[in-house]
Amino acid sequence: MEDTTILSEIHKLVEEEHRLRSQVQKGELSSDDERGRLRAVEESLDQCWDLLRQRRAAREAGQDPEGAQARPKSEVEGYLQ
Repeated sequence: MEDTTILSEIHKLVEEEHRLRSQVQKGELSSDDERGRLRAVEESLDQCWDLLRQRRAAREAGQDPEGAQARPKSEVEGYLQ
């Protein structure tokens, strides 16, 4: 997967996150529906950012970025920021 593909996915997920929050504010979406979908979007975003960081780190270390793989959501969500 190319960095541009990952960045494109990040942009799509951010747009969806904004849309969901807007729908809740307008009363078009229940908070329960929003929370579930928003959590899934946030987890996917975390995975994408982690994969992008892995690829960039590999490239900076002179390694092949194609060796980077998406880590499980449970692992990525456990990181401290």
